[in-house]
Amino acid sequence: MSNNTHYDAIVVGAGPGGTTAAWELARHGARVALLERRKLPRHKTCGGGMPVTVRQLLQIDVTHDLAPETFVEAKVRYLRHTFRFASPYLASLNYGPADEENPSDLELWMVQRSIFDNALTQRAAHAGAEVRDALTVRRVECADTGPIRVAAEGETGTWSATCDFLIGADGANGVVARQVGLRRERAIAIAIEVEAPHRWGEGHEDLRPDVAHLDFGVVQGGYAWVFPKENHLNVGAGCFRPQGQSVHGDQNLRTELRKTILDYLDYLNVPYREEELVFHAHPLPIWNGLDTVQNERANVLLVGDAAGLINPFFGDGIYSAIRSGSIAARAILEGRTTTYTHAIGEAFRANFDAALRFARFFYRWPGFCYRHGVLRPYATRTAVRILAGELTFPDISRRIIRRIRQAMAVERGGPYSRRLRDLEMME
Repeated sequence: MSNNTHYDAIVVGAGPGGTTAAWELARHGARVALLERRKLPRHKTCGGGMPVTVRQLLQIDVTHDLAPETFVEAKVRYLRHTFRFASPYLASLNYGPADEENPSDLELWMVQRSIFDNALTQRAAHAGAEVRDALTVRRVECADTGPIRVAAEGETGTWSATCDFLIGADGANGVVARQVGLRRERAIAIAIEVEAPHRWGEGHEDLRPDVAHLDFGVVQGGYAWVFPKENHLNVGAGCFRPQGQSVHGDQNLRTELRKTILDYLDYLNVPYREEELVFHAHPLPIWNGLDTVQNERANVLLVGDAAGLINPFFGDGIYSAIRSGSIAARAILEGRTTTYTHAIGEAFRANFDAALRFARFFYRWPGFCYRHGVLRPYATRTAVRILAGELTFPDISRRIIRRIRQAMAVERGGPYSRRLRDLEMME
């Protein structure tokens, strides 16, 4: 399986970021190869929750080439919060004032990444992208002049091609960034999850297809979740520790996260057999400040997880992967790749930097933040609006800091001085 074809762009990784970039490039006439190391459709470890506003990013309502009913398994309109499996609060995503500046009918789409990513891949293929799966990139040659050469191998032999631009959309441990010397310093968090079979009507009364569950405090430096799917529950736990430390290789933490998942299933009265559960772990390259996401020649661009675009507060990455994939494609089409890192900074830096500061406070003091933040009537809607890109953390930072100070005045005892110090660092 040899090939010496030249492409305008090669995209490595068929996740939301890579498939969006490939589709955008192909539909505007570029010759594109989309490479995926596993056979499609393939399992992808991910909670699979995303705001409904991805339909605008994916231009679903404009192009009519991607039908949500083919990949959306549940539409969430409520979040059930708990703190260490206690103090439950069922909150509507749409509880709050609606006006001209805040009109949207919010919901979260729940997908299986194997189905969702495959739908995005097929859309890219229909637009003209050449999809090659079960193909592992082994070498990237990017000289000071001339095209980039990509060498890969699969079950049937080797493959090589050249391209003018290379997009690395191959995740936290992607080969593209490593081969061209980008993102050597990364803050890696970890999440573990299972897909537990479930029949609706069994278990806890709040186990419903329109309810997602979040627990704060049960995981130190993170949270646990239960996301509804068509015939199963995605149950997971993640530790972010948004202080810059990497936790990817912490075996004690993995044990703790696995136990948390089982505890969540027990708490919600979900029947299961532990020996039948398959635990999937995946690294999360948490945003730790804007890094360079293009090489010196600006012909290699990183998107999504490969670029470190995981929201440090929520731990989500689908929305930012899609958005960055579109930004990368437009930069290539419009001849603006030299300013690609700047464009990524314009899109994400202010919001993610503020999110990181809030995360450091929130995950250090989850009980305090649960009482005075999560339980506030409009807090859930505000959080989902941030997820949906309707608000940013800088938009609400002054209001949040003022409320934290008011709450600290009420709870002046205990670790007041340490909270005050952390709050001053957040400001």
